[in-house]
Amino acid sequence: MLPVLLLPGLGGSGPGHWQSHWQRADPAMTRLSVPDWDRPELADWCAALDRAVNAHARPPILVAHSLACLLVAHWAQARGPRAAGAILVAVPDPSGPQFPVEARSFAQVPEQPLPFPSVVVASADDPYGSLDHSERRARQWGSRLIAVGSLGHINADSNLGEWARGREILAVFRTELEGNRA
Repeated sequence: MLPVLLLPGLGGSGPGHWQSHWQRADPAMTRLSVPDWDRPELADWCAALDRAVNAHARPPILVAHSLACLLVAHWAQARGPRAAGAILVAVPDPSGPQFPVEARSFAQVPEQPLPFPSVVVASADDPYGSLDHSERRARQWGSRLIAVGSLGHINADSNLGEWARGREILAVFRTELEGNRA
């Protein structure tokens, strides 16, 4: 079974975030560790992602939230196809009014297709990135788009708990990837 690497966004994913629920429910899932969750630097986060991916015997599925979606795009452009695939949840818009100034090193987002299969998961009322923005990014990155209704930023404030729909998306994607590897 392909391993899963969870990539939290700005601030990390606290105990109420679906990523934390997933990791508690499945300790085989690993989580990216970065030097500073609150003062993100793209180079530091890319280096951390390199280390985390290299720690896996098989290329992992990256499950990114928010700012980590932009990390995946930057990392993939620089490092190539070292992941099995990626699920990119709540892609933020660096030109939007809510984009945090402390994340400016992530703002020049690569628009090239990702070198591995990917899915963009978007909410209709995400304050950090509109559904139109997610659709554009999905087209640019060659990703399948899954719109999940109005779930805000798909984070702890969305009160999703273990987010069963997200687990279903992961299960289907993992099956697709493993079928392609057979």
